[in-house]
Amino acid sequence: MIDTNLIHKALANPLRRDILLWLRAPAETFPDGYADFGRGVPVQAIHARSGLSQSTVSAHIAVLVEAGLLVPRRAGQWIFLSRNEDVIRRFVEQIRLQL
Repeated sequence: MIDTNLIHKALANPLRRDILLWLRAPAETFPDGYADFGRGVPVQAIHARSGLSQSTVSAHIAVLVEAGLLVPRRAGQWIFLSRNEDVIRRFVEQIRLQL
């Protein structure tokens, strides 16, 4: 079950929508070798691309993770992020059916 209210809240912010867009095509968005297709994109790469403070970006990422839109994967000291395509697909389908 997805929480559509949390997803709407997450999508209300332009940076969060940008992060989802960046992760849609990580090889194009992070051409300097940041994309690791087995795990996702390192959080540090998203911080660097945004140009915002680490704490600001981390707070936005936490909202996306809580809404189920991003999947974090830990590898040692690194955290990689990828889109949760299943949740995104189900959310889009709910919107299509309800609106």
